[in-house]
Parts: sequence; C-alpha cells; structure tokens
Amino acid sequence: MERKIGMLITLVKQHISRLLEKMLVEYGIDEFNGPQGRILYVLWNQDSISIQELANGTGLANATLTSMLDRMERKGLVKRLPAPDDRRKTWIVLTPRARALEQEYQAVSERMNELTYRGFSEEEITFLEKYLERVLDNVREAETQWNNWKK
Repeated sequence: MERKIGMLITLVKQHISRLLEKMLVEYGIDEFNGPQGRILYVLWNQDSISIQELANGTGLANATLTSMLDRMERKGLVKRLPAPDDRRKTWIVLTPRARALEQEYQAVSERMNELTYRGFSEEEITFLEKYLERVLDNVREAETQWNNWKK
C-alpha cells in the first residue's frame, strides 16, 4: 500500500496557509503575514529568546528567520537586544505593538481550529495531535541523524 503522509501534510499546510492569509485580511490584521504569525506565536508564549530557540520553536531555518526578523523589526513588531550574559547572543523580544496584536491573532487561531477540526471528536483531535507529534519527533530525529552522518 502506498503511503502518502508527506503529500497529505504538504497539502494541508498549503490550504491552511492560504486560508490563514485570507482570515488575517478579514480580521483586519495587516501588520504581519502567516509565517510571521508563527514567530509571534512562539514569542507570545516565551518572550526574550535567542534566534536559535526561535528557530527550534518555528521550524524555520536560521537564514530564513533572520530575514523575516529584519522585516518584522522594521514594522516595529520585534526588537533584537544583546543578551546580558553573553555578548555573542541576541535576544528577540516583542514590542508593545506586537503584544497588542495577540488577542486578535488568538481569535483567528481559534477560528482556524474550528474549521480544521470540524467533524472531529475531542478524542480524535487528541489522537491526531499525538500522532502528528510522534511523526514530528521521528523526522526531527532523522534530520539530526542525517546532519550528523553528513559531517
């Protein structure tokens, strides 16, 4: 039997991304786009973190994250501050402007969850999320092994 998890996850991600962009417009949120919303989501849950921690939390590559942070900094959503204990590190922190957008984004996120999980029972949602977390753990581990093997 042919397995198609990669294709299904890709299609789900594409549709969710397009729908999220439309919903942000509908809710009048034009300060950031969907991918930048992922960055803000991580920071809303844990402000003042390193770029590496932010990369781990968003799944974005450091180079991609750096350019996105540049744009977000120009929009007044985040600031880069030197880490007090290590001059080589930089903390990414939210601005008051970004903090003020959290509730609006939360409303969009709740609506996305309603649409995404329509027709699912609570038990099915729990199982689906646990299974996806296992898949994520597997691919993260495989990526780490691959990177170590290539060194």
